Amino acid sequence: MHTMFLHNRSLCKLACNAANFATSNVRYSSQKAKTAILMLNMGGPQHTDQVHDYLLRIMTDRDMIQLPVQSRLGPWIAQRRTPEVQKKYKEIGGGSPILKWTELQGRLMCEQLDKLSPTTAPHKHYVGFRYVTPLTEDTLAQIESDQPERVVLFSQYPQYSCATSGSSFNSIFTHYRNNTLPENIKWSIIDRWGTHPLLIKTFAQRIREELAKFVETKRNDVVILFTAHSLPLKAVSRGDPYPSEIGASVHMVMQELGQSNPYSLAWQSKVGPLPWLAPATDDAIKGYVKQGLKNFILVPIAFVNEHIETLHELDIEYCDELAKEVGVEEIRRAAAPNDHPLFINALSSIVADHLKSEQPVNPKFLMRCPMCTNNRCRESKKWYQQLCAH
Repeated sequence: MHTMFLHNRSLCKLACNAANFATSNVRYSSQKAKTAILMLNMGGPQHTDQVHDYLLRIMTDRDMIQLPVQSRLGPWIAQRRTPEVQKKYKEIGGGSPILKWTELQGRLMCEQLDKLSPTTAPHKHYVGFRYVTPLTEDTLAQIESDQPERVVLFSQYPQYSCATSGSSFNSIFTHYRNNTLPENIKWSIIDRWGTHPLLIKTFAQRIREELAKFVETKRNDVVILFTAHSLPLKAVSRGDPYPSEIGASVHMVMQELGQSNPYSLAWQSKVGPLPWLAPATDDAIKGYVKQGLKNFILVPIAFVNEHIETLHELDIEYCDELAKEVGVEEIRRAAAPNDHPLFINALSSIVADHLKSEQPVNPKFLMRCPMCTNNRCRESKKWYQQLCAH
């Protein structure tokens, strides 16, 4: 049995290099921006002492997860899970590199945007995390202080889900329900981009990099196992678009690869006892090994940078521990887009095209799920329709 995997420490080292780059350009950060690009994501604790508050915010966010008596049960679950999650972060270097990657991606994107769209320059990126610093509401205050002419709310979840993208957008609505909306700023939204050609090319290239490491006699039989964060079936039944958008990304990547290999889609990171999208990624690996398929590339299709679910769940729990347990021959994990040049081109192209567009918000974003029961979502969509019309 021979197991090979992309080691998390090397990626953490890359993330540290990203941090050095992100703090080096003083001239850029001091420049007054004409266009602010707010990069929205879940975030991750940079240090283990942030883990409890991070989990508490997740477990009390009803857009992300719905629990009975959530105001009491959520804090109890957060407290109970903190030591276990802290241990995982220690095993990947002591914290999440997601902020470091996002800062680097944002700076590289804005450097390109200043050339691609000089009429909207200078561009400046801002990071707004949902559950950990820099929190979205604090970043909005910073943007207001900087007084740009335009703000682009740019979701860093390529595929839209009410639990992730929706929660971030709803948090901005909630913030301005309780605070005065600044005057003389034009607002617009990039809510989903899971089939953008350059994103697809990035994923395809990441897969090719790993395929090339398999011996030629095995290469065409390697199973490309796409993996995305799972979602409760209750949300799917309401009409959440996430599963279909993930499927569209998978289809486009395999088309880009010329259908070179067998492939499948599985779902990771389920929490709690209720039914979620299946099969789980670990169960899919077990099932294929039983069928005699023992060579894999795991592809995190919904994540644009490394974090706990790639560095620990995929690299350690599946590519190392599970692979040894079930008798995998060789398993590799495609790196997340991170700072791949194609991906930076994707980000800058998406924003440049958006800035030139006459459409400040995608009509799809203003729709609710057909079986939506979330009053905050209804109010939020109405608010965004008015916000982006000005």
